[in-house]
Amino acid sequence: MKWRTLIENQIHKAQAGGQLENLKGEGKPLPRRDAGNIVSAGFGIMAEAGVLPSEIVLKKAVEEQRKVYQETTDLTARKKEMCKLADLQMRLSIEQEARQKFYKTT
Repeated sequence: MKWRTLIENQIHKAQAGGQLENLKGEGKPLPRRDAGNIVSAGFGIMAEAGVLPSEIVLKKAVEEQRKVYQETTDLTARKKEMCKLADLQMRLSIEQEARQKFYKTT
């Protein structure tokens, strides 16, 4: 599975749901990013519309929770933060596995 394919699918899904209407720059050519890389432009459009793939949102949440866990010193609070981290990691793994299965069947 390529990121480009994932992004294009997310863009089509957002278009179908009307989430990409009335955005800044609508009807104008995409700005050149990374030598015109469509993936980078796609992420920019999706971020502005608030339709990032849940896998990416979960990756960010895992990193943020990992920092919270590392900064926590109280053992009881640390255990609670570890549970939150484990839950996020599990949800991320489920999302990644679902994406992999989806792209193997299409």
